[in-house]
Amino acid sequence: MLCGLAVAMVVPGGLAACSTTTSNPSTGTGNTGNTGNTGAATTGGSTGSAGAAGLAALADVPDGGGLIVESGGKPLVLTRTGDVVKAFGAACPHQGTTVGAPKGGIITCPNHGSQFGATDGSLKKGPATKGLTEVPVKVDAGQVVMA
Repeated sequence: MLCGLAVAMVVPGGLAACSTTTSNPSTGTGNTGNTGNTGAATTGGSTGSAGAAGLAALADVPDGGGLIVESGGKPLVLTRTGDVVKAFGAACPHQGTTVGAPKGGIITCPNHGSQFGATDGSLKKGPATKGLTEVPVKVDAGQVVMA
């Protein structure tokens, strides 16, 4: 209240100086100052996306690595070792932050450093107290799809 009054007294007609929300007029989106991990991390710089053909093309899932995709509005981490592709729920069991794509056989949560095995989702290091939940997927005609 006082902030708005002070701005109104100094800048006639100006009320935006005390807002914590900024907007981007080109997109119509706002930034409320939340600095949490809201995007998807990937290996190789591209974000996988669930399309009509599947979760991702097999060729887009790096051998020995993986990427983050979305299915049904929820993030999944896809991992690949040779011809074997697995998927795990990408929400860290500790506080729900989306984990990063696997690097060196480890999936890491960017918030508090929990680590999980890329081949089985098992807990390697806390503060999480359990591993990632496996989600059944298969490869069909060069696409990773829900099983």
